[in-house]
Amino acid sequence: MGESDAQLARDALTGLRGYANAPAVERPQARPEIARVCGATLRDHGGSGPPVVLVPSLINPPRILDLDAEVSLTDAIAAMGRRVLLLDWGKASERSQLGIGGHVETVLLPLLDAIAEPAALVGYCLGGTMAIAAANLAPCERVITLAAPWHFSRYPERSRAALADIWRSSKAAAAHLGALPMEVLQGAFWSLDPERTVAKFAEFGRLDPESAKARRFVALEEWANAGEPLPYPAAADLLAGMFAQDLPGTGQWQVGGRTISDDPGVPATHLLAGHDVIAPPQTAPHGDCRTIAAGHVGMVVGSARAQLHAQLASILDPACR
Repeated sequence: MGESDAQLARDALTGLRGYANAPAVERPQARPEIARVCGATLRDHGGSGPPVVLVPSLINPPRILDLDAEVSLTDAIAAMGRRVLLLDWGKASERSQLGIGGHVETVLLPLLDAIAEPAALVGYCLGGTMAIAAANLAPCERVITLAAPWHFSRYPERSRAALADIWRSSKAAAAHLGALPMEVLQGAFWSLDPERTVAKFAEFGRLDPESAKARRFVALEEWANAGEPLPYPAAADLLAGMFAQDLPGTGQWQVGGRTISDDPGVPATHLLAGHDVIAPPQTAPHGDCRTIAAGHVGMVVGSARAQLHAQLASILDPACR
């Protein structure tokens, strides 16, 4: 280990200690609920005009899309003249028998049906993959994905091998529990980019702990570690069906008895994070792809969010079509 590596390790340990001692970040009050299915809810995040439904990943809470007043994506879209509805998947125990497609068919589609008009769907990460499926099956205005994977065979081989190992070692326990715990999913994420995990805590260790940036780091870590377990059928779909077999990318993913295409029959735009290792740009759906120089999370809450907001405004503004 060189001196620079040793310094990085020291900085990371300082950051870890600082994070362990940091006070929890107060969470905003829950927004009004307009519909509920299987414990999942649509919450009204304000704005007026045609509706936009934000679909988060199944793996982490929806809070990333409304993290704080400065970086809130829901607030930004509301300011674009849209009514913003944020999906909260709720407790895993209320959807324990559902695979990924089952979440689309049994939860997402009925929630969309509760809205009086076709909505624009904006899906983040796996939520974008699921939003494409919903757009195949139900009326919607358009679909926009943010850092969403589709061609899973285009992940680096080492990443797919690491995820296959994690699934092999955890499958039996997950089947017994009926869910894949968040701790196992976090291990899967760390395996995709272990260097970044060290670097981010090193960066945190250099921050003023009273700064807004430090508080946002704590909020992000709380978000990343607060997810519900993934129901066993959904975990099997993700790790065995998508990562191992690339069912979406090979045209074999079926939801509700229909084959799901990344050409859903409505306008579709895919906003990619150019430095993403969670959903690398090469895994994106085909079609209108636009790249933002950012990481998977940084595109939404980092400095690159201004570019994201500008892209969304141009897509969602009727005058720009």
